[in-house]
Amino acid sequence: MQDNTITEIDLEQIIRSRAGSKAKYIPKWAVNALKRLIHQDFINEFLRRGHVGVDFCEECIRYLDANIKVRGLEHLSDDSRKYTFVSNHPLGAIDGVALGMILGRKFNGNVKYLVNDLLMNLKGLAPLCIPINKIGKQARNFPQIVEAGFQSDSHIIMFPAGLCSRKNDQGLIRDIPWKKTFITKSVETQRWVVPIHFVGQNSPRFYRIARLCQKLRLKFNFAMLLLPDEMYKSQHGNYEVIIGEPIPWQTFDRTKSPAQWAEWVQNEVYKLK
Repeated sequence: MQDNTITEIDLEQIIRSRAGSKAKYIPKWAVNALKRLIHQDFINEFLRRGHVGVDFCEECIRYLDANIKVRGLEHLSDDSRKYTFVSNHPLGAIDGVALGMILGRKFNGNVKYLVNDLLMNLKGLAPLCIPINKIGKQARNFPQIVEAGFQSDSHIIMFPAGLCSRKNDQGLIRDIPWKKTFITKSVETQRWVVPIHFVGQNSPRFYRIARLCQKLRLKFNFAMLLLPDEMYKSQHGNYEVIIGEPIPWQTFDRTKSPAQWAEWVQNEVYKLK
C-alpha cells in the first residue's frame, strides 16, 4: 500500500506532480509567493522534529505557543464508555490538533480522528487517524472504513460539518449543517456522544474569501489555501475548549430523524459557552 502521508512540504514537487509538463510555465515568483502564503519553512521546521501521535499534537501547540483553556473534563469520568466526540470546526487546523492533545492525554492515546482535512495527512498524525477520502478510488471503501472506526475500541473525534466554519448571512461564525453519520453510527455501536465547543475564529479575510468562493460556486475551495496562514497567525493565541455532558446513545430515538438529531446536537454545541 502506498504511503501518502506527508513528512515535509515541498511545494515545487507538489506542483510538478500535479501540473506535469505545464509546471515549467508557472513563474518562479508565483511559486515563492505560495510558499510564503503557506509558510512552508515554518511548517517544515516543525515537521522535521519527527513528533508522532499525541506527542505531535502537544508539541505543535507548544510550537505555536497557543494557550488552550479546557472546561468540562470532569464529564468524562466513566472509563467504561466508548465516546464519539463531535465539535464545531472554527479554525480548520489548530482546533483539530488541540482536541487530539486534550483527548489523547485523557485516554492515553486511545483516540482516532475521523476526518478528511489535509492536515490529517501529515505523518505525525497518521497513528491517530482513520484515513478517509470521499473522492477517488477510496470512495467505494468509505462505508467500510467508517464502520471499522466505530466498531473499534478507540474513542472517535469528528467534525461533522466536514469543513471549517463559515460566516453566515447573519454575520455569525458557524458550521454548515452537520452530517448525520455520527448519530447513526453512534447508535449502532452504542457510543455516547460528547458535544464540544471550540471557541475561536479565523481572520476576516478568510471569511470574505470563503464567502466569495461560495457565491461564485467555485469547485476548488480557495479558502483552504489560507488555512496554513491562519494557523501561523494563531501563534500566541488564547482559545477555550468546552466539553459538554455525554449524551446517551439511547437519546437518539425515532422521535427525530438522524439528520434532525444531528442538528439538535449541533445546536447544543453552540449553547456551551
